[in-house]
Amino acid sequence: MNVLLLGSGGREHALAWKLAQSPSLDTLYAAPGNPGIAAHATCVALDATDHGAVVEFVRGHAVELVVIGPEAPLVDGLGDSLRAAGVRVFGPDKAAAQLEGSKGFTKDLCRRADIPTAGYVRVASRAEAEAALAGTFSYPVVIKADGLAAGKGVVIATSEAEAAGAFDAMFAGGDAPVVLEEFLDGEEASLFVLTDGTALLPFGSAQDHKRVGEGDTGPNTGGMGAYSPAPVLTAALEARAIAEIVAPTVKALAEDGTPFSGVLYAGLMLTATGPKLIEYNARFGDPECQVLMLRFQGDLLALMLAVAEGRLAEFGDAHFADDVAMTVVVAAAGYPGTPRAGGAIRGIDRAEAGGAVVFQAGTRQAGETLVAAGGRVLAVTAGGPDIRAARDAAYRGVDAIDFADGFCRRDIGWRELAR
Repeated sequence: MNVLLLGSGGREHALAWKLAQSPSLDTLYAAPGNPGIAAHATCVALDATDHGAVVEFVRGHAVELVVIGPEAPLVDGLGDSLRAAGVRVFGPDKAAAQLEGSKGFTKDLCRRADIPTAGYVRVASRAEAEAALAGTFSYPVVIKADGLAAGKGVVIATSEAEAAGAFDAMFAGGDAPVVLEEFLDGEEASLFVLTDGTALLPFGSAQDHKRVGEGDTGPNTGGMGAYSPAPVLTAALEARAIAEIVAPTVKALAEDGTPFSGVLYAGLMLTATGPKLIEYNARFGDPECQVLMLRFQGDLLALMLAVAEGRLAEFGDAHFADDVAMTVVVAAAGYPGTPRAGGAIRGIDRAEAGGAVVFQAGTRQAGETLVAAGGRVLAVTAGGPDIRAARDAAYRGVDAIDFADGFCRRDIGWRELAR
């Protein structure tokens, strides 16, 4: 069948790489794609915000499944428009995508469904935020912009000055929805579960590194690296998280008449009293998708189609390699602020000849030269029998690449390596 993949990042390159391995794939289109995705797909100029144009393309090219990679088109309701046109979609409708689109929506759902999460207050102005901070919370306190923020809308304030700085940024344009949360102590892990609105299929775990600096210091980013599986999320804890967090979420959304179809990415805090939900994403993570796709051994297209058609219960288990996978993000200088664009990138072929898979994110072609065109530029991914071997293989790949404007963290996986 023909498939349209929407997106242009490292996550979408990983999905394209895996979809291209499916025996049932005829033509894979990607919009807009990137130079790495172009090795597996026909890239087309298509604006995901123009729902009519997407529907017209799908009809004109006999596309039978649309895979929506990023969160913005999901929250914008592209899934609704495609389904209304009779097109199968991997990804939730607009109402269910509010799990990612609004942190306040998710917190309220957790309260209604008795899902374990941090205590919180929703506010709509700086005055409300300051009043809630003074009357309800102690430091550290978690301050979150309510809407989409590309992984950078969360501040853990340890002092009044840091809280004031967060408020300066979040209320710079005037009143805005913000969520204040109690700080949870523990270790974070990411759990992925596929669902068609009824059935659930666990789809691996990972741990990522959000902060830009080594030792988890500096501002949050979209993610500087990840590894899978996350041993800290034991089988018992995973089962508990599904039973106490994911399953009640899917049930509540179905009961509300807004069933979730796609992948649920549950960001968890493993506390002394058990797993608690930090946040949901309504799509695969980036760079978590890269390590999941490297380990996944099944037919991704067949699995996504089962989700889209409501047949997930018939699919069976998802099989993953026993190997550990690690990805190291190479970002452009200046990230997560203003990244330096246009730097030449060479040596990807050397990295891949050495066993790594290099997923491209912020890249473009300038004549014959591949250059940086975004903050997170490459995700250098490799596997091994244990985390140390995966780490060594990934960094060998990084070191084979010539990108003078690039930088990376050299300590991805440090917690697990310490254990």
